[in-house]
Amino acid sequence: MGDTLRSPTISTLLQRIAQQAVDRPTMVFQTLAHHMTVDFLREAFYRLRKKSAPGIDKVTVRKYGVQLEENLRDLHERLRSGRYQAPPVKRVWIAKEDGKQRPLGMPTLEDKIVQRAVHMLMSTIYEQDFHDLSWGFRQGRSAHKAIHQLRESCFHLKTGWIIDADISAFFDSIDHRRLVTMIRERINDGALIQLIGKWLNAGVLEEGKLSYPEDGTPQGGVISPLLANIFLHHVLDQWFVRDVKPRMKGHCFLVRYADDFVIGFELENDARRVMEVLPKRFNRFGLTIHPTKTRLVDFRSPEKCQAEEATFNFLGFTHYWGKSRSGGWVIKRQTSGKRYLRAKVSMWNWCKKERHTRLVEQHHVLRQKLNGHYQYYGIRGNFRMIEKFYRFTRTAWHNWLSRRSSESYITLYKFEKLLSRFPLPKPMIKHQV
Repeated sequence: MGDTLRSPTISTLLQRIAQQAVDRPTMVFQTLAHHMTVDFLREAFYRLRKKSAPGIDKVTVRKYGVQLEENLRDLHERLRSGRYQAPPVKRVWIAKEDGKQRPLGMPTLEDKIVQRAVHMLMSTIYEQDFHDLSWGFRQGRSAHKAIHQLRESCFHLKTGWIIDADISAFFDSIDHRRLVTMIRERINDGALIQLIGKWLNAGVLEEGKLSYPEDGTPQGGVISPLLANIFLHHVLDQWFVRDVKPRMKGHCFLVRYADDFVIGFELENDARRVMEVLPKRFNRFGLTIHPTKTRLVDFRSPEKCQAEEATFNFLGFTHYWGKSRSGGWVIKRQTSGKRYLRAKVSMWNWCKKERHTRLVEQHHVLRQKLNGHYQYYGIRGNFRMIEKFYRFTRTAWHNWLSRRSSESYITLYKFEKLLSRFPLPKPMIKHQV
C-alpha cells in the first residue's frame, strides 16, 4: 500500500479502500478524489524525496515547507474547484550505455505532491489487482526479488526456453486514449481522470522550447511508473495469465519489472507459439516488440544442449549456466557487459572531471559510488565482477590524481599510502538471491 503512513486516519482510509478492492474485484471506483483533503496532501508532501530536483518553477521542498499549511490549503482549493493546472515537465537527457540518451523529467514540486496523492489512492486499489509476476515500482518488491524469482522459476519449472523480450521506446509509446480507457475499467472518478489527462497533456519544456507529445506517460513523477504498470497489466500480464498459460502444454512463467520482461517455457513448441503471437499482441495496443533485440534463447542446461548463446540479460545481469562447487550445473548471474562498461566509463569520466577537487571530497563521493555499485550488483556469485570494478576504480583514481599537474605523478607506493588515509570500500556481497 505504500510507505508507512504518518497519519493513522489516512492509513485506515487506505486500508478500507484496499479491502473494498479485494472484496469486489469487478467494482468500478467512482468517488475517490474527495479523499484528497489538506491532511491527505500533507501526507503526500512528507513522502516526497527531500533532495529531488526542482521543476520549471525552481521551488524546492524546503521552500514550499516554509508556509506549508497555507500552500496546501491553496492547492486543495484549486484541486477541489478544478482550477489546478499541470505545469510542463522540465526535461534533461542522461547518457545510456549504448551511446544513446534517455530523458529525465522534473515536475514542479506541487505537481509531485498531487501525483503522490493520486498515486496513494490508485495504487491502493491496483495493488490488489496486479499479479505476482509484476515486480517493478511496487511496495515490498524489487529488482533483486525479481531476479531471485526468475532463477527459482527456471529451476523448479524445468525451463528450457526463454523469450528475452524488448519493447521499443515503451514509456514514449503509451497511447493516451487506450490508457484512460483501461483506467476507467477500475477507477472512473471524473476528477482523477481529469488530473491524469492534464498530466498526459502537460507538455515538455526542453532548452526553452515547449512540446506536447501525443503519446507517452508524464516523465519524472511517481505517477508514471504506476500508469505504465496499469498499461502492461492489461497488455501483457492479464493476457499471459488468462490466455497464454492455460493453453501451454508444459510449464511456463513470466517475470516483469516495469517494461523489462522474460518468459520461460519448459517446451520449445510452446515458446515458439508465444514468440510468434507476442508482436501481434503488442501491436494491438500501439506498442512494438523490437524485432532484433527480442530473441528466443535455448536455455537448456549444457548436459542437454550445446547452444553457444545459452545466455540472456535481465535487469543488468547476464544469466548463464555454470558449474556449482559440487560439480552440478546451476544458473549463475554476473554483471552484464553493457552495464559493466557503462559503470567503467562513468567512473573514469568522473575521476577525470573531479581530479582537482579536494581529496576528502573525492573520497566521499567515490565511497558512495562504490557502495551503490555493490548494493545493486553485489549478488551471490557475482563477486568476481564487483571486485573487478573495485580494481578499475583504484586504477582510474590513481591515473587521474597523477595527472592533476605535470609535477603531481603519484607512484604506486605513494598511492597505497594515500589509500591507507582514504580507504575505498572493499567489494561485498549484499544479496543472497
